[in-house]
Amino acid sequence: MNIQQATDDFLMYLHVEKNYSPNTLKSYAFDLKLYAEFLIKHDLSIELCDLTPATTRRFIQEQVIQFHIKPRTLQRRISALKSFCDYCIKEKYMEHNFTMGIQAPKSDKKLPVYMTLEELKQLFTYLENDTSKFATRNHLMFKFLATTDMRRQEMVDLTWGQMDIDNQTIRIFGKGRKERLLPFHPMVIPLLKAYMNEREAFQLYSTEPVFLNKDKKKLDPRGLHKIFKDTLRKAGLPPQRFSLHHLRHTFATLLLQNKNNQVDIRILQELLGHESLSTTSIYTHVDFEQKKSAIHSFLS
Repeated sequence: MNIQQATDDFLMYLHVEKNYSPNTLKSYAFDLKLYAEFLIKHDLSIELCDLTPATTRRFIQEQVIQFHIKPRTLQRRISALKSFCDYCIKEKYMEHNFTMGIQAPKSDKKLPVYMTLEELKQLFTYLENDTSKFATRNHLMFKFLATTDMRRQEMVDLTWGQMDIDNQTIRIFGKGRKERLLPFHPMVIPLLKAYMNEREAFQLYSTEPVFLNKDKKKLDPRGLHKIFKDTLRKAGLPPQRFSLHHLRHTFATLLLQNKNNQVDIRILQELLGHESLSTTSIYTHVDFEQKKSAIHSFLS
């Protein structure tokens, strides 16, 4: 069997049995396509039985030297190849591991960028005073993102069937279709009711998307990102500094900084939908005020 045939089987396995999200499937497909194209470009065999660790190393070297791929992207590509390789061995498509001994490079761990409480209030003030055509939709979307910590894809995939208005909860389907239940913040309840009153009856059917674009079709991640950047600009905040994901960082950071109601990091892990606690732990390093307070209290 060749790599292209095996890739089709692998992606079907991830889709049907592992229930991976469309974005994850797209990333795996892209990374494996790059590897297959590398083999063809260099007149190397695409048969699984002919692949070797040396071939894989050449692919990685080309990614770094010729295409200047960053460590984080390279980590993802190597991870995709390793997962693919494990699947092929398990399915007995081949016997050897062509990623044996391949180590992913370490990447610099950067502290997450987030809005200060004042900047978040500035954004909210603009949303509360906006009177444009899509003001109610935008107001609800960005307050939802800031108070539930949904991912961008989770937001655009949201349907009315996931909303429990009576119990004021949202059922989110995250990475790997893992479910988590998030409570509404009290501030979004009147916004949600106002937004529902603007919708036509059929648009509130359980399978219909909650957020629509100007053509009354499901909003996509790129469109949501564009709306957010435009909203930042109108709110007087730097659009080049913040992205939608930074609202997620803001939620986590401000929760941990709240001295009146300390949040356990495992609760934060559940809210964020993180698989590993180590992923959530980046937020324990960002509270500069707590660090400053600790240093000032030393030997005082």
